[in-house]
Amino acid sequence: MREETKKWILNYVRDVIEKYTNFRKVEIPEEYPEELNEKRGVFVTLKKNGMLRGCMGIPYPVYPLIRALTESAKSATEDPRFPILGPDELEDVEIEVTVLTKPELIEVKNPEEYPEKIEIGKDGLIIEAGYYSGLLLPQVPVEQGWGPEEFLSHLCLKAGLDRDFWRKRRCRIYKFQGEIISE
Repeated sequence: MREETKKWILNYVRDVIEKYTNFRKVEIPEEYPEELNEKRGVFVTLKKNGMLRGCMGIPYPVYPLIRALTESAKSATEDPRFPILGPDELEDVEIEVTVLTKPELIEVKNPEEYPEKIEIGKDGLIIEAGYYSGLLLPQVPVEQGWGPEEFLSHLCLKAGLDRDFWRKRRCRIYKFQGEIISE
């Protein structure tokens, strides 16, 4: 992605967060970089004083990136794990945007092969098991100091599953990469 597009994305996401926090209304602009018409998954992460304050997104490439950015930025201000972001917090919030590649199923004959198919710092993961699903971005295991097995265990916990559920054959695990754009 071009550097000017990355800068435009950060400015746009900050603008969406500020407008949505203050007025609960945001409109997609008529003019924006052409690259944002491509369907992509994206996550918007908000941090306050270095601590997570919200992280929401759209993992699959179902919308043009401009729409996915808009919806993810709005959702990050209302992450259900935290109180709704207030206008008084805006100047203390740092924004990180992760633009995703399309998730691809990791094919294994035996679940014990999963750890060797994951590259820490490059791959993000999605697990699906029946009605349960969870996602962790590529930067999470790096920030937490996890190896591949810990990454898989925390992915299971994020989905509401037992930490060793990945060792069973009743789940599907996908990997994706992310281009991180941050302030």
